[in-house]
Amino acid sequence: MHLVSRLCAIPGVVAAGEYAYHGDQFTYEGNLDQEQAQNASIMCRATTMAVHMQAEMIDLAAAGDLRASPVNAWMVRGPEFTVCVVAHVFCFVENASTALNTVMALMREQLAGEPDELIY
Repeated sequence: MHLVSRLCAIPGVVAAGEYAYHGDQFTYEGNLDQEQAQNASIMCRATTMAVHMQAEMIDLAAAGDLRASPVNAWMVRGPEFTVCVVAHVFCFVENASTALNTVMALMREQLAGEPDELIY
């Protein structure tokens, strides 16, 4: 079973999908319509780029004492759900569920070999 399908099968997952770093291609499953999924894809790309930039700035400011890059994942928790991104895969998880640890463990396991660098 494909990772996105496996994520969507976890109780508490609203939707999951993959996005392209160039921002115009995406796939998804779950409780999003096409426009919401497209917006999620764009948001994930933009946030991923921002997180990479911030990690590089931390590396420069720390002068080698603290390394924040390369970045492979990020997470944002809102009032209703949490967005988890590892590599090029996103997952929306309801905060009321207990699925977050399961989701992150599966994503980290399945995407461990993915490159850390952004692909433009």
